[in-house]
Amino acid sequence: MADAVVIGAGPNGLVAANVLADAGWSVEVLEEQPEPGGAVRHDRGVHPDFVHDVFSSFYPLAAASPVVAGLHLEDHGLRWSHAPHVLAHPLSDGRCALLDRALDATAGSLDGFAAGDGDAWRRLHEMWERLRPAVLDALFTPFPPVKAAARLFVRLRGAGGLRMARTMLLPVRRLGEEEFRGEGGRLLLAGNALHADLAPEAAGSGGFGWLMSMLGQTYGFPAPVGGSGALVGALVRRLRARGGVLRCGQRVDRVIVHAGRARGVRTAGGGTVAARRAVLADVSVPALYGRLVGAEHLPPSLLSDLRRFQWDFATFKVDWALGGPVPWQAEEAARAGTVHLADGLDELTRFAAQIAMCHVPDRPFALFGQMTTADPARSPRGTESAWAYTHVPHRIAADAAEEGLTGTWDPREQEVMADRVERQVERFAPGFRALIRSRRILAPPTLQSLDGNLYGGAINGGTAHIHQQVVFRPLPGTGRPETPVGGLYLASAGAHPGGGVHGAPGANAARAALRRNLPPGLAGAQRLLARRDRLGRRPPPPADRR
Repeated sequence: MADAVVIGAGPNGLVAANVLADAGWSVEVLEEQPEPGGAVRHDRGVHPDFVHDVFSSFYPLAAASPVVAGLHLEDHGLRWSHAPHVLAHPLSDGRCALLDRALDATAGSLDGFAAGDGDAWRRLHEMWERLRPAVLDALFTPFPPVKAAARLFVRLRGAGGLRMARTMLLPVRRLGEEEFRGEGGRLLLAGNALHADLAPEAAGSGGFGWLMSMLGQTYGFPAPVGGSGALVGALVRRLRARGGVLRCGQRVDRVIVHAGRARGVRTAGGGTVAARRAVLADVSVPALYGRLVGAEHLPPSLLSDLRRFQWDFATFKVDWALGGPVPWQAEEAARAGTVHLADGLDELTRFAAQIAMCHVPDRPFALFGQMTTADPARSPRGTESAWAYTHVPHRIAADAAEEGLTGTWDPREQEVMADRVERQVERFAPGFRALIRSRRILAPPTLQSLDGNLYGGAINGGTAHIHQQVVFRPLPGTGRPETPVGGLYLASAGAHPGGGVHGAPGANAARAALRRNLPPGLAGAQRLLARRDRLGRRPPPPADRR
């Protein structure tokens, strides 16, 4: 019998297992899919000569995460790579806003839109540098982060107090209007806010856009050398070196609860895996409380709140093997790992409004990845391993392009939507489609079939809007990994601080389990755990491989 059973071998589940193994616990990880990784996997399924990340690709949150830094995955084979530029947002008139790890390069790009906007970006960056240690401390520790919040409050006072808090709560459109005269800085902030499901007019989207932009400014958007699965491979090797067990092809159907406490799990094959101390679930919130745990073990208020749980946008992704570099009109975009494709802030608003009305956007905002530009190991010299994803509604009431998309996502609808995404790329890179050797379409149902946590292709574990964050994440309560069932912990992106590959939900769940299982009176051990939590709060940026 293992001390702990972890359901799911996504990055959060593997981080949780590693933290427990470091504390001397025996751990068994059960994964439904035939391979580990969750939404962090790569393959050669598009073309045998090209490596493609099936889901996520760039990891600024992993670069900033003290959790990931504390695992020292470089000792287990993980290496990072960077594109020459972090991010580009081209416009159809040839102008391009550029985010670069060199502050002067970013500022110079924004001055090209309006004189003085470079200094405005520097002011936002100075604010970030002042607040960064406390922000990261609060972001990656369990909620409520009492000590981290106190440190953040002190730093906030020095940075303007309530005025700074107001800035972070602004819609990103308003933040951009207040800070910049030209469109460049506004585009960088708003495009980064839409990495989540935050429209330019949504409260708090300004703070999220600022955070993602400053993470890119400081840490870049690094990619694992050789493919995203290299990150998972390092986590698995580390776990096995500490005696942990990983079993794939093991779907968990039920958490076994006895006398109000989780005692293990039952698999789809009818087997049981007992847990001496804890069960940690790297699964979505609706899956945990709607399928794995019987309703009789949950309070009525939780079940009522579960009906109000909101997913983030559905996702539609296309992968391409390209015979040459993308022919961007804006030269700066050719050297960026990530490219945002929307012709101005109003087009971003239009895109988000169409999704809010349950319409499939006619001009989809696309996040475009140039993986060979970021990591030359991904495809032969002179070619490009590329992808783009966009968002669509979960429930489709109409197709804004009047091409008959209904949300069945049958082969015809997949081809229509993939062509639409390619037309969006062509607006900024004429001749793009002529370079395509092969493509792969990952519609919302496909993404869910490859990772059950990605309901309808939702990649964030639930909406990033304020009403489902901090004390409201995943449901109104404390925002902590503990559940109403003793010994059962939520270790997925459904828990605070939410989506992104940073390991915090898994680490928080593991540490909560360790604290609950300390013998009475071991104050020294409590202090040791607290000290371990504080280690590595400010990891250096990953090594440069330009």
